[in-house]
Amino acid sequence: MSLPPPLPPSLPSGGDEHRLHPWSWLFVLLMQLRHYFLPLVALLVFGQRGDRDPMWAQLIPLTAIAALVLVSVLQYLSYRYRIGNDAITVRSGLLARNRREIPFARIHNVEVRQNPLHRLFGVAELRLESAGGVRPEAEMRVLRLDQALALEQLVRQRGQAPQPTPSGAPAADVVPSDDEQVLLRLSSWDVLRMGLLSNRGWALAIAAFGVLFQTVPRPVMDDAIQRGGREAFGYASHLHAGVTGGLVLLAAALLLGWLLLRVLSVVLTLLRYHGFTLSERERRLTVSTGLLSRTRSSVARRRIQAWTLGESTLQRWFGLRQLRIDSAAGGPSRDDDRALRELAPLAGASACDGLVRHLLPQLQWPPQQWQPIPQRGWWRLSLSTLLVVPLLTAALYWRWGLPALALLAWLPVSLLIAHRQMARMGWHLDGQFVAVRGGWWKRWWRWAELDKVQGLRLQRSPLDKLLGTASLQLDTAGAHGDVALALRYLPQARAHALMEELATALARRKLRW
Repeated sequence: MSLPPPLPPSLPSGGDEHRLHPWSWLFVLLMQLRHYFLPLVALLVFGQRGDRDPMWAQLIPLTAIAALVLVSVLQYLSYRYRIGNDAITVRSGLLARNRREIPFARIHNVEVRQNPLHRLFGVAELRLESAGGVRPEAEMRVLRLDQALALEQLVRQRGQAPQPTPSGAPAADVVPSDDEQVLLRLSSWDVLRMGLLSNRGWALAIAAFGVLFQTVPRPVMDDAIQRGGREAFGYASHLHAGVTGGLVLLAAALLLGWLLLRVLSVVLTLLRYHGFTLSERERRLTVSTGLLSRTRSSVARRRIQAWTLGESTLQRWFGLRQLRIDSAAGGPSRDDDRALRELAPLAGASACDGLVRHLLPQLQWPPQQWQPIPQRGWWRLSLSTLLVVPLLTAALYWRWGLPALALLAWLPVSLLIAHRQMARMGWHLDGQFVAVRGGWWKRWWRWAELDKVQGLRLQRSPLDKLLGTASLQLDTAGAHGDVALALRYLPQARAHALMEELATALARRKLRW
């Protein structure tokens, strides 16, 4: 009989319940203040208006902050955890008491976070995630850094799946290994190149404009836009640049805006991916990344459910790709989600393929042959454009006249893109895994081992019935990738035959989590 690995010296002894770090209440308070920041600002700004006594106007937000401090301290006092041989027990709650038993074998993802304040106090936040949960099973705010890392190591050791042994042979003890193999490390140049090739600056700028239009009153926003426009045109008119000079100034302004967005993309990328390191130890993958806020997230290799390779046109010109995974840990992506999703945020195509072959040695990747999709009905990929663009053009023509007809030039472009996308779509199926590929401007490959497939679904839309086609959807645990694992637009007979073949194969296989 194998014995569980002993507790690391930095962890408290097992069997007894323990509290979090004494400064835990402070970090809980800061988290609550961040959530209630806007209401508190509204109380400070608008609470002093009217006939209300200024003293009472000041006491209301101070009372709210005092209540948050009290709740934070009570949460710290009521939070207990105990480390057992097979599970972690967590007790929490003030009026409603909660107790959670989290078996080590059920923990799919371990995440250690450190923002600048955590690093200043020498502490870290630990999150334990299991399969299918929308929220983590346990959030420990906060532990000493050495305790958080030791607990991560303990989960890695005690959560290992037992290895099969011959019949009648005694089970061997698990011997932990201290050797950590680095699979991928991004240099500063790699991160800088990633920022230059990404659109994070555009996404942030668009989100900022959306927030401004939602929060700033419409008259104030219109007045600011009009005043800024008048000042810009007035400055341009004083230059006496003429038509050519005006076009040059406009091009220079656009180029300057583009450069600023590139710089913003680089800064955001450096903040998130600086020091990105993918390593493996005891068949568990760990990613460490971040400049100011450090994140360390790990997942067992056997927990990976599906894989996705992707590349944009600009990345393809430089021979780069992204490798992402879906694991059974966690639910749909949250705004602050930093779970292990990216094994290679940007790396060479050969490096990504090498990672896949190392982590999935039983598969033959990339497949030697892809099964093509029949080209009948390729125009369906641009059906929405064919319907929306003429209607939009008619509406704009009624308002603007002949210049609105230029919008119709997008129709042949959309049809070309649809034709090229359908021509590149394909699928592959063998006794080990199923894979699909698609995209043209932005290409992707997605696959999963057959042992990870949990369900099959045959879909037919009214257009499928008209064209005699069907799509076969394959479901895996934690499937929240950008593209679905589906064999689309197959002939109906072929789709039914593949579904019968896969259903028979899956019935003989054991689902591996």
